[in-house]
Formats: sequence, C-alpha cells, structure tokens
Amino acid sequence: MYPKSTIKSIASKGFTLIELMVVISIIGILVAIGAVSYRKTYQLTRDSRRKADLAQIQQALESYRAENGVYPSTSSWKSALSPTYINTIPTDPKTGDDYNYNQIDSYHYTLSTTLETDNSTYTVTQP
Repeated sequence: MYPKSTIKSIASKGFTLIELMVVISIIGILVAIGAVSYRKTYQLTRDSRRKADLAQIQQALESYRAENGVYPSTSSWKSALSPTYINTIPTDPKTGDDYNYNQIDSYHYTLSTTLETDNSTYTVTQP
C-alpha cells in the first residue's frame, strides 16, 4: 500500500470544478470587456471618418462656389461636384448612405450626418 503523503499528492494534481469555473468566468468577463472596447473604438473611427468626409465635401462645395458664384442645388449637388471638384462623393462608412446636403439659398447650405457614438447630428455649414 501507498504511504499517506503519496496518496495526497496524487489526489491534488488536478483542478477542482470550482477553480475551473472561476477561471472560465474571469476569462468570459475579460472577453466581454474587450468586445465592448473594440466596438466603441470602431464607432469612434467611423465618426472620425464621417467628419473628414464632410470636410472634404465642404472643400469641394467651396471650390464650386468660387467658380460659379453660388452653391449647387440640393437635387443636383452630387453631379455638380463630381468629378470636377471631388473625384467621388464619400458615403457613410457603415451604411453607405449619402450625407445630407441642403441648399438653403444661393449662398448658404447645410451638410450633416448622424454620429454613431452619441447618436447626435453633426452639421457643417458654409464658412
């Protein structure tokens, strides 16, 4: 027969069910935190892209106005800008939808989009 010290060391070589459950729970919590941070980072990245896109469109609108004296109409703004003032009109990075352009009058416009992080409207107007 085995001495008591040998039996005890053989029995204590594995993990208990409680220890395994604690480790798996900790790993699950860390993965959940990582997934939320990952999602938030992508939302911020897309919002930054939206703002940069609006700045690019705004620059094309200003070039158009410098040459034509007025801003393009709401119905034909994309065809008026592309390809002369901007190669391609940027679209929303997540949905692919066009940004909102509204000509208020010949000298005023608004250009807007909805940001993902706080669901607010980001608006650009003529400088």
